[in-house]
Amino acid sequence: MRFRDYSISLQEVPGEISMIFSITNCPHRCPGCHSKELWADSGEDLTEELYLSKLLPYENYISTVVFFGGEWDDQLLNLLKIARKKNLKTCLFTGAEHVSDEIIRELDFLKTGPYVKELGGLDSLSTNQRFWDVKNNILQNHKFI
Repeated sequence: MRFRDYSISLQEVPGEISMIFSITNCPHRCPGCHSKELWADSGEDLTEELYLSKLLPYENYISTVVFFGGEWDDQLLNLLKIARKKNLKTCLFTGAEHVSDEIIRELDFLKTGPYVKELGGLDSLSTNQRFWDVKNNILQNHKFI
């Protein structure tokens, strides 16, 4: 699993201060995507050591770790578990419609669905994308409108 960059945001998960890892090699390549730079198989390998070196300086300031875009593998499961051990919430943004139960068990929030320009993103009433509070099984799209 490779990443392009990381950032801190108040937007991706409403009510949370999030550290976002932008994962590359996205297989979905949605027309109109706002993160086309994540389509390429580029960036650095997100090893456990590199992940911790980015996470640790912020762990007392953030509440959630988000994996955004890209394509992930079994390594994602390990990184989610590390965040949870540090009492951080976890979130995955994916263009996929479905995510394995094993990954879902480690998530607090999950955004699914490809971006369809005509339907808009999470800030659109007509979007096909869904943002879930996984632990409470509550659709949270209204928080983006």
